[in-house]
Amino acid sequence: MMKRRTFLQLLGAGSATLAMRRPLFAATTQAPADEFFVFIHASGGWDVTLWADPRNERKGLVEPASTDNTDPAPLSHWKPTKLDGDTDTFEILTPANSGLRFGPGIGDLIDLHDRFTVINGLAMNTVSHPDGTSFSCTGRHLAGGRSPAASIDVALTNELGTMQLLPDVSINFPSAYIGEHLDRRAIPLRVANAGVMAKSLARSDAYLRDDDRAAITALLSEEAHALAGHSVYPETFERLASQEQALPRLLGDQLKTVFTQKALQDAYPAFDYKAKNTGNGALGAAFAVEAMKRNLVRCMGFSLGGLDTHNQNYKQHAHTQQEIFGTIASLVKLLDATPHPNKRGAKLSEHTHILVFSDFCRTPQINLSGGRDHYPNNSALVISPRFVANKAFGKTDHEQVLPADAGLNFSDGPRPISPPDLLATFLAAFAIEPRKYLRDGEVVKAMLRA
Repeated sequence: MMKRRTFLQLLGAGSATLAMRRPLFAATTQAPADEFFVFIHASGGWDVTLWADPRNERKGLVEPASTDNTDPAPLSHWKPTKLDGDTDTFEILTPANSGLRFGPGIGDLIDLHDRFTVINGLAMNTVSHPDGTSFSCTGRHLAGGRSPAASIDVALTNELGTMQLLPDVSINFPSAYIGEHLDRRAIPLRVANAGVMAKSLARSDAYLRDDDRAAITALLSEEAHALAGHSVYPETFERLASQEQALPRLLGDQLKTVFTQKALQDAYPAFDYKAKNTGNGALGAAFAVEAMKRNLVRCMGFSLGGLDTHNQNYKQHAHTQQEIFGTIASLVKLLDATPHPNKRGAKLSEHTHILVFSDFCRTPQINLSGGRDHYPNNSALVISPRFVANKAFGKTDHEQVLPADAGLNFSDGPRPISPPDLLATFLAAFAIEPRKYLRDGEVVKAMLRA
């Protein structure tokens, strides 16, 4: 019978041999950062005329939301004004001391208008759900049905998050790990919903006990450090050692306890977990706060959905948006109330950067089935201390709600803002060279705080 020590040595040797055959990582080791990132996909394609680019008049193709096509009863910010005869539409919301304008879909997030940046008139050049999603988070259109570039969360994780215990967590979020220059530790941990995180960290004791795992970890870490001392690629084995050393903490009982669905819901009752379209996403927001508070993650992505409104369901579209933005408002308020894990006296919100995007927007006109279809325009939202807040960038034309010249003096001439421009600007805000990850896009310096 093979002795336990012999088994562990063979297991370690096999792992080391595999590592020597193919380097696991290509980038240099990065020190942990103090910044956190949250990426939210409002999936399905939203109607921007209901929140970021409000339209309440019939001009060109625009058929505004009204009591004929929308149920205003659940909306907290529907202020009626006359459209035609006895039909009511909404009054455009204009917060004091702000140049921003909102429709009723913005919900309670309007109370935080001085904290965020709106980007309007995003030129999507697509009306496909998968392609629009890929374009929004990678800056590239799909190639053969696949993303040809890394998503924004992977790029930031690769630069700033590889030393985290959970560098990048994607809860039903469209992350893409693409590129030979990426550190393997930047591969996102993908789960369908936050409620399965605890199960994902659980391990059976049928064959290995905790002390067995600790012994294996110690041996593999020791051998990785030894191999790094005489390897052509020492960083490969040092990073392998860092992963091995993280396992006991990752698989320990503490995290399995705090990341159960019940534990998250009990810890963060501010979120509406019973909401029809955003309940699962709200659990992702709770996980984000808990994981950042414990300094476990660098990037966190999750999805808030229910926006695909083609057939007889436009009446609830504004309410779905209100749920989405309400979840984001609750998230920001929780970050305000949560201390930063390793910066004394700082709040998490002072070092957390949020990007919210959708697939595309909806047509200005309502179709014969009582819905709005896909449209190659979009808006996005950034909540970040490094962006100029309480301001909108970009615009659409006056009558048909198509992207228009943003007036930003791009090097290739007058044009609208595109998703690659927004992603390049987001990377540049953290001194990351955009061309390392993006083929297209220009940094919009006007969006960034001096």
